[in-house]
Amino acid sequence: MHINRERLALVFSTMCAIDTPSCEEGRLSGFLKDIFAREFPQALVAEDDSASATGSDANNLVIHFPGDLPGEPIFFNCHMDTVEPARGVEVVRDGTRFSSAGETILGGDDKAGIAILIEAIRAITEAGLSHLPFDLVFTTCEEIGLRGAKSLDISLLRAREGYALDSTGVDLLIIGAPAANHFRFTVTGAAAHAGLHPERGINAIQLAAKCIADLPLGRLDEESTANIGRITGGKATNIIPESVFVEGEVRSHSPEKLATFSKQIKDMVQATIDNWSPAPGAQLGADIRPKVDFHLSQEYPAMHLDRNASVLQRVDNAAARLKRQIHYERAGGGSDANVFNGKGLQTAIIGIGMDHVHSTEESIDLRDMERTAELVAALLTPQN
Repeated sequence: MHINRERLALVFSTMCAIDTPSCEEGRLSGFLKDIFAREFPQALVAEDDSASATGSDANNLVIHFPGDLPGEPIFFNCHMDTVEPARGVEVVRDGTRFSSAGETILGGDDKAGIAILIEAIRAITEAGLSHLPFDLVFTTCEEIGLRGAKSLDISLLRAREGYALDSTGVDLLIIGAPAANHFRFTVTGAAAHAGLHPERGINAIQLAAKCIADLPLGRLDEESTANIGRITGGKATNIIPESVFVEGEVRSHSPEKLATFSKQIKDMVQATIDNWSPAPGAQLGADIRPKVDFHLSQEYPAMHLDRNASVLQRVDNAAARLKRQIHYERAGGGSDANVFNGKGLQTAIIGIGMDHVHSTEESIDLRDMERTAELVAALLTPQN
């Protein structure tokens, strides 16, 4: 079997040039449906009705390939959307390394994964190799809260275990990732004219700053992190701001720690509001006090795979046949794999070599993509 490096490069570059910010995956979805219908008549292309829930102009795609080897089917997952800036991507190639011209992201996250899958299937087909039955799952809106995966109709999948191609590194498998809680709170004070009657106001921005100042943020311990990511509020410099909105997250590999740190943040914010007292000279009614409205929700569940799980044993066997060593690690970020594992679909994450993702410095090396395509092909052809 031969991986056609230049063919891989061409389909990757072509996809990168298709604009796919989250919720606008329709053109790429059409491109993929055309490839699979034209080149692989044995494949059955299906889609769910997730667009109504995600807000995308496309549904999740599930593509079934029949197999001629005995064994349970497996699946491979990539997401179709990219972060911004993602419009008008100009791909630059220097030898084997791809980057953007510098004004946008490249889109290797996750179009490199899709290109790898396409090339692996092409190579297997050309070589006439027997392979396992498998499903491809292409999701929407991964970058804005894993919406596509959360809305996926898993009854469309035959496979119960598989792999998400969506990480940095190569010859790398992610077998653990943290759960995340999302929190948001609104601090409400009292508006007043900042120059004429400041004594009649309660500055919500100042009060929110006090709420945030002592919160545990950053790396909390070896398993946990917390962050404030967005603050909005105020209307004009001559108005004491009546309200401010704050948004953040807590992550941990430990569900118990996640619950503890999340509650700690909520309790500390509430305590700051409860302990507020008016400044000297304030002209506020007895019933005028600040308040806070705090909401906490799960963003995605933790992902933990047992080292002896069959989904990992497949990789061990494939790597042995390729005479290479796979590194197993835990990650700090969440992905579709978290959601799939939470739905009972054992999913490991395969590193595809992308670098500086989510930035205009993003790049990927064609040799790493080729190497990952070989691993995918080996997973699909265990008896070859």
